[in-house]
Amino acid sequence: GKHRIVIPCLGHFKEEYEKVSKQYMNNKIRTTKYTLWNFLPRNLFEQFHRVANLYFLFLVVLNWVPLVEAFQKEITMLPLVAVLTIIAVKDGLEDYSKYKMDKQINNLLTKVYSR
Repeated sequence: GKHRIVIPCLGHFKEEYEKVSKQYMNNKIRTTKYTLWNFLPRNLFEQFHRVANLYFLFLVVLNWVPLVEAFQKEITMLPLVAVLTIIAVKDGLEDYSKYKMDKQINNLLTKVYSR
């Protein structure tokens, strides 16, 4: 028949449990888009796929050319920085709420059917 091996994650069995558990995938849910390490680059990458943000970036770069300079350089950057900051905060808060929900779901007690 079929056999099942159960190795507790306690005391002196911990090393054996870690060896065996690496062979299997976990079933944790992860719906978040970002991590702490990739939030800033990934968020900026996504934001600059929007045409409006590229337009404002073009104006900022164009304003750094001395012949074309229409406004002060800092004033031209303000709308772009404001929009990028507001959207980054919004995305970060949404992702954090997803993280909390994932953590709550992953820590639920489950019942396992066994004959």
